[in-house]
Amino acid sequence: IDYQRIMRESHSNAECDFQNLHCSIKMRRNFKLKVNQEFFGVEDFIRSLPKLFKYKKGELIKTGRNEIRIFNYNGKEYVAKSFKINFINRLIYGKFRTSKSERSYEHAIDLKKIGVGTPKPVAFMDIMKWGVLANSYYVSCRSECSHVYADIFSRKFECEDELMREIGRKVAVMHNNGIAHLDFGRGNILFEEISEGKVKIDIVDLNRMHFGKLSMEKGCKNLERLPANPHQHRLIAEEYAKARGLDAERCYELIRTYRSNQPGKIEAECF
Repeated sequence: IDYQRIMRESHSNAECDFQNLHCSIKMRRNFKLKVNQEFFGVEDFIRSLPKLFKYKKGELIKTGRNEIRIFNYNGKEYVAKSFKINFINRLIYGKFRTSKSERSYEHAIDLKKIGVGTPKPVAFMDIMKWGVLANSYYVSCRSECSHVYADIFSRKFECEDELMREIGRKVAVMHNNGIAHLDFGRGNILFEEISEGKVKIDIVDLNRMHFGKLSMEKGCKNLERLPANPHQHRLIAEEYAKARGLDAERCYELIRTYRSNQPGKIEAECF
């Protein structure tokens, strides 16, 4: 893909739109772009994202509320997420709140700092039109993890027990640092067995996070959206409690209680 050509066309089209509105503000003043210092050679690719998504380039891996595509640029794979924004949020994110793309980028950096796995953040870009947020993109490297947590309910993995323990440990690290993922569900944990008895996890979809002190009750409630059977929940609770200096049995009871009140449970959780 000729990213430089697409970028030139994107800038040209954008400038024409503003000229039609008799607006002298240059496009540069109407977008916010931040690139990780390790990836300063990707600006052309990042700025071409509006065209790439418009013409459905790259490999589509998710659509619906937001759209996620994989792109290969200069021999490296990147995952780009285009956030779909309703009219009210266009105004809110344009004037009063940090965009989801910027939050995703900054939260990924926060997790990296405390040793919690997440795909390396590359950049975010917000494009403004007529004073509101028009387009919003977050870009990361592609995760090395090839499985998603939801996969354990459709096939057997030898590393399942260690996966639960690793989740308990990493969630405890987050909570000890005052960070809670607010959408900690089956689709937002990626994993890979990296060696016998060891599992790597990456946590994704980072735009909704809570920052602040987390009690045992709040910490266990934070796991309520994560499906697991009693054995799996016990493994999570034991590692979580050990890392936070809490009572393992009480953590297990809380996790099971909070999960039991959640809609969308699946049959496999009962066994």
